[in-house]
Amino acid sequence: MKSNLHLIVLFLSIINFSAFAQDTNAVKYTASSKGKFFVSWGGNRDSFSKSDIHFEGDNYNFTIKDATARDKPKGWHLDYINPTRMTIPQTNFKMGYFISDKYSISLGLDHMKYVMENEKTRTLSGYIDLPTTEEGSKFNGIYNNEATFLPEDFLGFEHTDGLNYIYTEIARHDDISALFNLPNTDKFQINLTEGIGGGFLLPKTNSTLLIKERNDEFHLSGYGVSARAGINFTFFKHFFMQLDLKGGYINMPNIRTTPDPADRASQHFTYLQRIVSFGGIFRI
Repeated sequence: MKSNLHLIVLFLSIINFSAFAQDTNAVKYTASSKGKFFVSWGGNRDSFSKSDIHFEGDNYNFTIKDATARDKPKGWHLDYINPTRMTIPQTNFKMGYFISDKYSISLGLDHMKYVMENEKTRTLSGYIDLPTTEEGSKFNGIYNNEATFLPEDFLGFEHTDGLNYIYTEIARHDDISALFNLPNTDKFQINLTEGIGGGFLLPKTNSTLLIKERNDEFHLSGYGVSARAGINFTFFKHFFMQLDLKGGYINMPNIRTTPDPADRASQHFTYLQRIVSFGGIFRI
C-alpha cells in the first residue's frame, strides 16, 4: 500500500513539475509580432515653420512672405472620445499590420490644425486690382516687397477642419524591455519605434480673402512626407500607449480660397507634431 502511495505521489510530482516547466518556458504572446493587427487613436500639438503663401485669381496675384501660423488645441476634452465630435480636436488615427516581428505597414490620418496669424505686418509682393464695385478693392495697389499691415478683413486663412494628412507608413519596432529588467513582457513591454511615410493633403480650408465669399470645403491640395520616432508601452499583451515626435514637409500647390475655381493659393512648410495615442494590438 505504501509503495502504491509513493508511486502516486511521484507521478503527481512529475506532472506538476512538467506543467511548471512548460509554463516557465512557454513562448510569450509579446515575443513575436508578425501577423498582428493594431489600431490607435490620439491627439497632437503642432508647430509650423514660416511659409510664403501665394494667392492668385482674377485681378490679383500676390505673395505674403514668411507668414507664421499656430495650431488650435482643444486640451484634455471629452470630444476626443465623443463619436459625434471627434473631428473637432487635433487627432491622430492609425491602423496597421506587422509584416514581420520588427516591421509594420500602416495607414493613418493626422488631423492637424493650421491657423495663419493675422493682424500682423508682413512683406507683401504682387498686385491687387479688383473692380471698384467690390469691397476688397480698398486693398488695390502694387506691392513691391513692402512691409504691409494686414488687417483681419484682408485675409483669414486656416486649415482648421483640418490640415488632414492621409498617409501610409513603414515602421520598425524594437523591444527594449530587457534594458529595464522586465521579465514578463506579456504584462508590460517597452518598445522603441521609428517610421517614415508619405501621402496626400485633403484640407478643409476656411478662407476669407479680400472680403470675397468665404470658402470652407474639402479639397485635394498637395502631398506630404514624414518621419517619426517614439516609445510604446504595451500592457497585458493587447493595450498600449505611445508617445511620438513626428516631423515632416507639406507642399500644397492647389488650395481653394473662395467658391470661385479661379481663386487659388499655394504654400509649403515643415511641421513638428507631439503625439499621445492609445490603442490595441491583436493577432488576426
